[in-house]
Amino acid sequence: MSGHSKWATTKHKKAAIDAKRGKLFAKLIKNIEIAARMGGGDPDGNPSLYDAVYKAKKASMPADNIKRAIKRGSGEEAGGANYEDIVYEGYAPAGVGLIIECLTDNRNRAAAEVRSTLTKGNGSLATSGSVSFNFERKGQIEVPSEGVDFDDLFEKAGDAGAEDVVDDGDVFTVVTDPSDLHTVRKALQDAGFDYDSADMVMRPKNEVDLTFEDAQKVSRLIDNLDDLDDVQNVYANWTASDEVMAQLDDEE
Repeated sequence: MSGHSKWATTKHKKAAIDAKRGKLFAKLIKNIEIAARMGGGDPDGNPSLYDAVYKAKKASMPADNIKRAIKRGSGEEAGGANYEDIVYEGYAPAGVGLIIECLTDNRNRAAAEVRSTLTKGNGSLATSGSVSFNFERKGQIEVPSEGVDFDDLFEKAGDAGAEDVVDDGDVFTVVTDPSDLHTVRKALQDAGFDYDSADMVMRPKNEVDLTFEDAQKVSRLIDNLDDLDDVQNVYANWTASDEVMAQLDDEE
């Protein structure tokens, strides 16, 4: 079992806050449109679309919004944007590495906004490969921990081919090889486990342990990047003590 990832817990809490602000919906809609465009509009025959729709439902997105996003993505309805995947690498204060994933219909706008936000947060863009070497692409399934026996989940996930299960406090994070994500997710569903999300993510190989002051700066910069319309995901290789994380939570 891997170590407790406090930053993952913070991200999970922030996702709930974002949903209340309505900021999450636009990102989820983009995911649905892209998944429908790549694999068709039938969730039962398109695992990526199934997971995108499931995540949207978990965020309480109205069913009509989901249906329209699927239709736009699959071409049944006009209005779908021509989104482009762009990945930026950067540094936050204290040398924390950042992977910034964008889905945008305007490459120049995305680049300008990401660069400006990094600069204002005392960060900087990095050359391609200088940060990503410290991250690896993985499948990640988040299972709410309440009422779930960790050992039972660990056993069922392992039998299905998962690489690890991490206790992240509010959630148990099941880590898989990217090619096994949908297989493991389905096995956990069949075993009766509820889940919040099943995504492809970038997980850090090593993390920087931050003081409260540095953690404040880094988390504020990540929040500001997350708030950009073109940014879908921000991954960072930092962690902090329980005391520091508690102080950050008190600031929310």
